[in-house]
Amino acid sequence: MTASLSSRLRRLWLDVHLWIGVGLLIAIIPLSASGAILVWKDGLERLTHAERYAVSGPEVRMSPSAYVRAAEAAFKGEACFTQLRLPEKAGDPVVVVARLKGETGPGGRPRNLNVWIDPPTGQVLGLADTSRSFTQWLHRLHGSLFIPEVGRKVVGWLGWAMFVSCATGLWLWWPRNGAVLKALRWRRGPSTLFNLHHMIGFWICLPLAVLSLTGVYISFPQTSRALFGVQPAETASRAPERKSESGPGGQTGSKAGSSGPGGGRFAPPIDNPNLTIDAVFQSAQAAVTDASIVSVSAPTVGKEPAWRVQTARPGQAPPATLQIIDASGEIKPDRGAGGGGDPISRWMRKIHDGGDTGLIWQTIIVLGGVAPVVLSVTGLIMWLRRRARRLAITRRMAEA
Repeated sequence: MTASLSSRLRRLWLDVHLWIGVGLLIAIIPLSASGAILVWKDGLERLTHAERYAVSGPEVRMSPSAYVRAAEAAFKGEACFTQLRLPEKAGDPVVVVARLKGETGPGGRPRNLNVWIDPPTGQVLGLADTSRSFTQWLHRLHGSLFIPEVGRKVVGWLGWAMFVSCATGLWLWWPRNGAVLKALRWRRGPSTLFNLHHMIGFWICLPLAVLSLTGVYISFPQTSRALFGVQPAETASRAPERKSESGPGGQTGSKAGSSGPGGGRFAPPIDNPNLTIDAVFQSAQAAVTDASIVSVSAPTVGKEPAWRVQTARPGQAPPATLQIIDASGEIKPDRGAGGGGDPISRWMRKIHDGGDTGLIWQTIIVLGGVAPVVLSVTGLIMWLRRRARRLAITRRMAEA
């Protein structure tokens, strides 16, 4: 590569890098900062709502129906039961989820009430509409920037922009004389901001690129699956999620999946199930004696309403899901709901969110959320200073 071509490319990548940083500053900062905070969402939830986790012990001593009755007393007729979640680990409460009657969120998505219950005693520890919590506000900010309809796609294109910024930043950082080890030193320039920008940018470049691309995959699921040749699970068979997660437009909480052909994505639970939750629980336990039950979801409106039971075996990820047909009690494997989609999508979300990845990667994600804020601010200041110097030179030349 000739010196003139290398110089022109460097100028081009500098302009691209600069205008991505300056042009997208207002969007990138809240997107990155919210992602960093959400890595610790479970700890944040326990810190801000400690009363919901003030359990008296780990033992699940009561029947499923007893927990549901305790929750229904707390609902006071404002909601209808959709899901029972049992503790994932010692110290967790039982959680009962219900759909608020006559109220919907953005895009017609249902709004849910959660009730946290002490496992040994059945005492209600807390009740809340989780869609209005600070954590879910952060989910909506990070998932869609509160932009109706197209917010998720906007976030996806911002992910592409961030990846391009990483690639151009690495090109600009790379020493032209090939002395990479020397380039790792702090004093690459006379300005502290310049050195800080280059040092942070280099060390966070690769993790930030990974987070950007996984965010793109999540934002454009259909295109991404087609690119990887992945067949998505049947959306008509989607079961409620084990944990609250932000979907398109920021919907959170248990998703009211269809109970079969004819039931919509947000189909409501049926009014009078034929089976009781205790009977469903016993049938599932008998069918999977080597697994533990983690959640039971009520049957929803459709051609063949069915209960859905998530079960987990040691070392198994994700949980498996069984359908128990409400009319007959027949047990079927739920092929469309057993893990929240295809394996690649699960891995992409796990890498992006940091779920069950360990402290090291979660810390890297937090740094990957904080770094763009620092890089954007330092880059903007450097650009303003450079612009001021050029204007000063232009004025001096004009006066001369």
